[in-house]
Amino acid sequence: MDNFKFRNVLITGGAGFIGSALVKKLLLKTNCNIYNLDKLNYSSDLTSINILLENSQRNLVSRYKFFKCDLLNQKKLDEIITYCKPDLIMHLAAESHVDRSIKYPLKFIQNNIIGTFNLLEASRTYFENIDSNLQNKFRFHHISTDEVFGSLGHKGKFDENSNYDPKSPYSASKASSDHLVRSWHHTFGIPSLITNCSNNYGPWQYPDKLIPVIILNALNQKKIPIYGDGQHIRDWLFVEDHIDALLLIASKGEIGDTYCIGGDNERTNNEVAKLICSILDNLKPISKPYSDFITYVSDRPGHDNRYAIDSSFLKQKLKWLPKQEFRSGLEITVKWYLKNMKWTESLLNSKF
Repeated sequence: MDNFKFRNVLITGGAGFIGSALVKKLLLKTNCNIYNLDKLNYSSDLTSINILLENSQRNLVSRYKFFKCDLLNQKKLDEIITYCKPDLIMHLAAESHVDRSIKYPLKFIQNNIIGTFNLLEASRTYFENIDSNLQNKFRFHHISTDEVFGSLGHKGKFDENSNYDPKSPYSASKASSDHLVRSWHHTFGIPSLITNCSNNYGPWQYPDKLIPVIILNALNQKKIPIYGDGQHIRDWLFVEDHIDALLLIASKGEIGDTYCIGGDNERTNNEVAKLICSILDNLKPISKPYSDFITYVSDRPGHDNRYAIDSSFLKQKLKWLPKQEFRSGLEITVKWYLKNMKWTESLLNSKF
């Protein structure tokens, strides 16, 4: 990968959906050492990374090390950062399921706020004790969400100047972590970058998220639950496009800046469900349309009506563009789940 200048990269949450995709891209496209820190919660899975390590012709194992660690364990966190000597920290570790945040809000406060605080403090201790050459190279990249901005009406999009207006315990905890990172930059001089992305999708996503739920329920000929009237709108970003943006921003982004990453793919939940069903009708037809399984259920509390991101700043400054159209990305995703039903079944059976 051109212009990737980092030698030691510490990734938190590297066993998650986005984190594992990031680990794999770094293993395949760079020569850096990758340190993967994850506490391995219910949605964590190292299968895709382990498959890559086992099957690659190159000796990728020598450049990869995994640490099982909870960000609430400050002592162990300090020890890991001292050991890794990172010049780039990419912070993805977070509780991220809105429904779970409504049911278990304390977990989100602890993991997303206190966890980020602990990581920032460990990073500050490390940063203040390295020489100036290493300090000039060091970056702390915090990966966040568009949900911190709240809900949009029928017009307009979120951008880097949007006001924060979180509506769920999840988005409030992520907004808090954004503010912590920004304040540690201004107060303590931590060289930080923040990115806010739209909804991700793609292969290997944990099967409690919307798109995997639709795919798997349809394939099992079960009800496909859609909140409210299905008119909530999201901007969908293929995970590989997101990874490309993250690595570009880490390498070339301006310290202290925030970058919004969107897929330019606004769809209602109804449209998403019906498109997936249409793809399945072609790939694995049954006696009736899969869309017959779509069922509307009571809306969840504080459900944001619409998210959409304006990525103009990122596109203009760093020349990034998403490569995947929504339908082609969905077809890739659906085909992957069709071929990997055993993975989803074993994962669900082992966690519940």
